[in-house]
Amino acid sequence: MKKLTQNLKTGKLELKEVPADLCKDDGILVKTKNSLVSAGTEQAIINLGKASLAGKAKKRPDLVKEVLNKMRYEGVLSTVKKVFSKLDEAMDLGYSCAGEVTEIGENIDEFEIGDRVACAGSGYATHAELNFVPKNLCVKIPENVTFQEASFTTVGAIAMQGIRRCELNPGERVGVIGLGLIGQLTAQILSAYGFPVFGMDIDQKKAEKALKSGISKVGVIGKDNIEESVSCFTNGYGLDAVIITASTKSNQPLELAGKICRKRGKVSSVGLTGMEIPRKIYYQKELDFRISCSYGPGRYDLNYEEKGIDYPYAYVRWTEKRNMEECLRLISIGKIDIKSMITHKFKLENYKKAYDLILNNPHNEAYVGILFEYDTNKEYNSVVKFRDNKRGESTDIVNAGVIGCGNFAKSILLPNLSKLKNINIAAVATATGKNAEHIGKKYRCQYCTTAYQKILDDSKINTVFISTRHNLHAKLAIEALKKGKNVFVEKPLCITKTELQKIVSLFSHEPSAMSHQPILMVGFNRRFAPAIIKAKEKFSNRNTPLMINYRINAGYIPKEHWVHDSKSGGGRIIGEVCHFIDLLQFLTESFPVKLYANHLPPKGNILLDDNLAINIEFSDGSCGNIIYSALGDKNLGKEYIEIFGDKKSFVIDDFKTSKFSLAQNKGHFKELEAFIKAILLGRSSPISPKELLLSTFATFRINDSLRLHQPVDLKLNNVVE
Repeated sequence: MKKLTQNLKTGKLELKEVPADLCKDDGILVKTKNSLVSAGTEQAIINLGKASLAGKAKKRPDLVKEVLNKMRYEGVLSTVKKVFSKLDEAMDLGYSCAGEVTEIGENIDEFEIGDRVACAGSGYATHAELNFVPKNLCVKIPENVTFQEASFTTVGAIAMQGIRRCELNPGERVGVIGLGLIGQLTAQILSAYGFPVFGMDIDQKKAEKALKSGISKVGVIGKDNIEESVSCFTNGYGLDAVIITASTKSNQPLELAGKICRKRGKVSSVGLTGMEIPRKIYYQKELDFRISCSYGPGRYDLNYEEKGIDYPYAYVRWTEKRNMEECLRLISIGKIDIKSMITHKFKLENYKKAYDLILNNPHNEAYVGILFEYDTNKEYNSVVKFRDNKRGESTDIVNAGVIGCGNFAKSILLPNLSKLKNINIAAVATATGKNAEHIGKKYRCQYCTTAYQKILDDSKINTVFISTRHNLHAKLAIEALKKGKNVFVEKPLCITKTELQKIVSLFSHEPSAMSHQPILMVGFNRRFAPAIIKAKEKFSNRNTPLMINYRINAGYIPKEHWVHDSKSGGGRIIGEVCHFIDLLQFLTESFPVKLYANHLPPKGNILLDDNLAINIEFSDGSCGNIIYSALGDKNLGKEYIEIFGDKKSFVIDDFKTSKFSLAQNKGHFKELEAFIKAILLGRSSPISPKELLLSTFATFRINDSLRLHQPVDLKLNNVVE
């Protein structure tokens, strides 16, 4: 399918052929009929993309601060690599479209195939022939509303929310500053509800167009005496509310709003403007200044937007979805005139003309609503091929497929795999077509896909790397192993005891039974780090057990992050602590036999698995303490390990290559190198099955210990004894 994107580093716009997005459980797949170009928003995004690196930094100081914090926390080189990797990605354009439902997810009961729908959301309702959209960002289109009209629904919801923030009462008089697309819609919606509207813009043509749409009064900023006109319009009192829909760096809209608003009136900011509130004006009039958040309640809430969990109707009357529905109702009954706002229509293939109009406007054309039109008679494929697979036919090459290309795969896994000589990354599979195409081209794959089964069914691929969200790790690993493929799965191996039991059953009653082919490996990279290898050597041939103290300054992760979700992430104990248990196994050269875990009580945004103290006994008598906390200062560094034994000690501070180094080496490359070497030489996995299983099982037992408030043993049903 075709999808319009922008390269974040160069700012270049591209219409790409990418694999079709897949339908997920909580949403629908929509074949796009029309999508709306939001001129103001997309112009700002494109100009940011075209700016130099210094220009980008100047425009986004918030991101610069975030990068500097990462440098202190993760090291300069690691952070720089991640930044440039992010800049190399393609970004979606568009956030408002309309089309026809072609597929529905398992948890969907309000839509059917063939339904006409309007869709919203950056990253969802994009300028693409096919879009996956979560159910709370879709609404059905009334029969008498066209796809072209419905493609304005998202922008209409933005206008609707700006009005709702004013909490208006019947008879109140309202001003609208900025009569572009959102301003025109705001004025029409206000008029539909019977509010007298005074519209303002610096462009006389826009003001005249707004007047024709039925609003009460308009004024041209910089030409007319706005304050005097408003005074006449309100019998000298001033406007009850002013809605700012202009887009400008200037602070003028806020100043003007303060001047023309009545005492104790309200100002609602929808557009992107200067934000220095003139205190004297707002103080003397005791004005309320309010920010309007996009389409309405639910915006940026992952539970609402991604998981489809609605807010109770009685308590949150107007959500973003209900704002969209109301906008369509007003269009349906003729209270909003969309057709008069459609000034330009382009085939998607002619996107350059549309953006030339917005960015350059060589013929000085007036524009408001710009639409893309789509060829809806096409068939869409989940695979895009790049070249023949010739290199992978060699017997001294590992022919690999990568499933899941999120942040870890893009910043760590794939860059390190590409450095290995004896591997051919034949294919990548990831949930979104844009990401699959970008990664596939970057690493010179033979093909990319959004359907992971294509990789598992590919007889030429003998090795699979799994880097999806945690809930898919076990499922994909088991499927791949049963098809005879070597498997490298990023930690954790699985997130439930049932999944672990299924994996254990693959090894029968003797783990070594699968130690030849295929190989199962989990991404426990730290045991391959140079600092760990040195520590291991120092305590070789020791005569005493080891005492190890392992402190992890884990940092805070927002509670809405998917890692905390029991269904998709499994929580931080299962998702992260397995790393540290594996490393203690490696250092002690023995298996964990008993553990006791304690935690700080959850409070506010701090969850149960954010702050832990874990004591582990090992079969050789060694003892390990793991302190895992989200409460620390990021400047401290993330990991600190102290090892004691045989009257010796060894300290590892954040896996730095030397005392004064800014770079970290956590062993990722050596880990992958060892895995590939084992495959080519027909050896067993670099980490034994018993170690992999016990590291994973121990995380489940940590949760058991927390629940029981007592020590627990680590016997895995005698399967790995």
